[in-house]
Amino acid sequence: MNAAERHYGGVTTAERNYGIVTAAYWGFTLTDGALRMLVLLHFYKLGYSPFTLAFLFLLYEAAGVLANLIGGWLATRFGIARMLTVGLTTQIIGFGLLSALQPEWTASLSVVWVVLSQGVCGVAKDLTKTASKSAIKITQAQAKDQGNGQLFKWVAWFTGSKNAMKGFGFFLGGLLLETLGFQGSLWAMSGLLALVLIGVVSSLPPMMGKSKASGSARELFAKSEGINALAAARVALFGARDVWFVVGVPVFLYSIGWTFTMVGGFLAAWTIGYGLVQALAPQLVRRSADGLSREVPAARWWSAALTLIPLGIAAAVWLQAPQLQWWVVGGLSLFGFAFAINSSVHSYLILAYAGSEKAAEDVGFYYAANALGRFMGTLLSGLLYQWGGLLYALLGSALMLLVCWLTTLRLPVGLLEHTQPSEKTGTP
Repeated sequence: MNAAERHYGGVTTAERNYGIVTAAYWGFTLTDGALRMLVLLHFYKLGYSPFTLAFLFLLYEAAGVLANLIGGWLATRFGIARMLTVGLTTQIIGFGLLSALQPEWTASLSVVWVVLSQGVCGVAKDLTKTASKSAIKITQAQAKDQGNGQLFKWVAWFTGSKNAMKGFGFFLGGLLLETLGFQGSLWAMSGLLALVLIGVVSSLPPMMGKSKASGSARELFAKSEGINALAAARVALFGARDVWFVVGVPVFLYSIGWTFTMVGGFLAAWTIGYGLVQALAPQLVRRSADGLSREVPAARWWSAALTLIPLGIAAAVWLQAPQLQWWVVGGLSLFGFAFAINSSVHSYLILAYAGSEKAAEDVGFYYAANALGRFMGTLLSGLLYQWGGLLYALLGSALMLLVCWLTTLRLPVGLLEHTQPSEKTGTP
C-alpha cells in the first residue's frame, strides 16, 4: 500500500489532506471576509467617499494578480504546504500592520497605510487560495479511482463552503467592530489565524505537490487553449460581480435608509447563499463521462442567462420602480444563484484542464485572472457609482458578462483539445 492509499481511521490520505486544506482555508476566509467588512464600515463611518472606499481595496486586488502567478510557481517549486504556511503568515503580518493605524494620523497618511496593509493581505489571500485549490487537484489525482465526478464534488464543496464562510466573515466583521473596535478585532483575528497556521504546519506533508516548476516566463505563460480562454472569461465574470458588490450596492442600500447591520446582513446572506448553491452545483449541472462535453456547454448557457439579470435590475432602477430596494435585493439574489453556478463550473473546469504535474502553476495563472477581474470591478465600482449611481454599476456588470459569455464560446470541449502536449504523448 503506497502513501496515497493509506488509511487514517477509515479515511484515505487524499481525503485527509483535502479535509485539512479545506479547514485551513475556512479559517483564512472567515478572517478575510471579516477584514473587508471591518475596513468598509470603519472608514465609511469616518466619511470616506465611494471612490476612496474602492481605492482602499485596489492594491489588495492588484497584489493578487502577481501573487497568484508567483504563488503557483512557488507552490510547484517548494510544495503546497509551504505556500499555505507563507500565505497564513503574511495575512497575520497584514493584520498587524492595519492594527498599527492611529486615529491622530492625517487622512492621506491613513489611506496610504491602509492601502499598503491591504496589499499585504491581498498577497496573503491569493497565495493561500492558489495553494489550496492546487491541493485539491493533487489529492484528486491520488484518488483516481473516484473519477471526474469526485473532482467536481470536491471543487464545488470547497468553493461553496469557502464562500459561505466568507459570508459568516462579513457578519463577524460587523460584530467584532461593534464589540472589540477596529484594533481589537484585528488582534483577535490574528490569534485565530495563528491557530490555523499551527494546524497546517503540524498536519500536512511539507513536500505535498512539489514538482519541477517552469524554467522561464514564456513556459509559465504558455498555457493551453482551454486555460487561456477560461482565464479570460474569469476576468469578466468576477469584474461583473465586484462592479456592484464592492461599493455600489452597500452604499445604495445605506443611502435609502438601511442600517450598517442591515447592509452587512444582506451581504452576508447573499454570500452564504451563493456558497451553498456553489456546493450544490454538481447536482444542478449534468455530468459527462469525459468531464467536458456537458460541463463546457453549461458554462456557456449559465453565462448567457446571467447577462440578462443586471439588465433587468438596471431597467427597474432607471424606471424608478415602486419599492425599488426589493427589486434590487430580489434581482441580486437571482444574480447570486446564477453566478454561483457559473463560478463553480469555472472552478471545476480549471482543474479539469490543468495538468496534474504543474497544477499549482495552472491554477495560479487562472486565479491571477480572477484577481485582475476583481481589481477591474473594484475600480469601476467606485467610478461608475460616483458617475451614475447604481444604474451605471449594473450596466457595467451586464457589459462584462456579455464579454464573459463570448469568451466561453472559445472553450474546447474535446479531450485531446485541452490536454497539454506532455499529457497527449504520455511523456513525463
